[in-house]
Amino acid sequence: MNEKENRIFIFLSELIKRRIFSSEGKFIGRLFDLKVGLDELYPKVISICIKVRRNEGIFSLNWDLVDTIGNGRITLKPQAEGMLVALEVKEREILLKDEILDKQVVDTYGVRIERANDLHLLISKTELRLVHVDFGIRGILRRLGWLGLIDTMTEWFFSYKIKQKLLSWKYIQPLSSHPQKQALKLNTTHRNLSALHPSDLADLLEGLNKEERAAVFKSLDLETAAETLQEVEPKLQKVLIETHTDDRASDILEEMSPDEAADLLSGLSLEKQRAIIQAMEMKKRKQLEELLTYSEGTAGSIMTLDFIASNENEKVEEALRKFKHSDFHTESSSYIYVIDDQGALKGVITLRNLVISPPLTLLHDVMNRRIIKAKLEDDVKEVAEKFKKYNLLILPVVDKDKKLKGVITIRDAIESIFPEFED
Repeated sequence: MNEKENRIFIFLSELIKRRIFSSEGKFIGRLFDLKVGLDELYPKVISICIKVRRNEGIFSLNWDLVDTIGNGRITLKPQAEGMLVALEVKEREILLKDEILDKQVVDTYGVRIERANDLHLLISKTELRLVHVDFGIRGILRRLGWLGLIDTMTEWFFSYKIKQKLLSWKYIQPLSSHPQKQALKLNTTHRNLSALHPSDLADLLEGLNKEERAAVFKSLDLETAAETLQEVEPKLQKVLIETHTDDRASDILEEMSPDEAADLLSGLSLEKQRAIIQAMEMKKRKQLEELLTYSEGTAGSIMTLDFIASNENEKVEEALRKFKHSDFHTESSSYIYVIDDQGALKGVITLRNLVISPPLTLLHDVMNRRIIKAKLEDDVKEVAEKFKKYNLLILPVVDKDKKLKGVITIRDAIESIFPEFED
């Protein structure tokens, strides 16, 4: 092939609409698209898609039947014309122009949404492979046919040439928005999305359309999905969780803090709530079922079950061991609550005091018995007042029998009064 031998790289925009001829010189049609398989690091073109003259259909021809690419035309091998078949895109196959060109790309370094303006292909021996995505202005100018003119002008007036902005395909992870892989709506670049901060991921999701948002969210691992879900607004939480099966949704909610998971569930239909809760492990299911019983606007409705409690007859070293094995947020584990054999709240000890106390000391000998607490039925405004009055970071919540049921963080207290602070 002329161009296969003399020109190593070529852009998709330079190939689209090229005239295609038979080996005898008969005009067959124009190149409509290229189909590649996704099973290799750099996808190989497996067929060309041809828009045949006087026919509205699009036909496919195996790439091996292409003879030459050169002089602004594509020439086929002998008898290739008789091997045209109706275009079909199977699983793990994509059309470059239709499914990648002009589609949005998530840049996880800068957390930006960019667009694939052109695709860079490598001609190597008898193969044609996708190697780069062009995100730059040169891709747009090339497609408009203005690149040569603009290069001439910028070099003449400014001694400057617009730079290429190419990204290797190996950094791009295709995401299908359809279970049967119909249309590639989004690609993620540079590194795994889980490397992003959940707040940045939340911002990213809010900037995408419905299909792209679902594709990205489904690609996240359980922990990242849970952390991200806690950062998006309630309406979007509901939309995102409903993109998953009940089993997958339950797995994600199990990774969330109980109060956040309960808040999310409360916004779903009763039927959906039951389906997700039933798919959970027993311990988590009971926690959420209990939290969902508390009326909105009460201390019980905003408390979390992530806290550390130890019996008053336990030793300091035992309480420290519990702390080391907990995975709660720092604010939830900065205090160790001391309870009696019936679960009633008897005292509290800070992590600092726990660390400096002799290991064999009993907790009831070092705990602080003056406890500021809230009741399950207390109004959230009363809760907020206690945080303000006593300068608290966290507040324990007890039931009518003074049994410890949960804790409220200052963040949850503020957000219950001023929802705008959730952002």
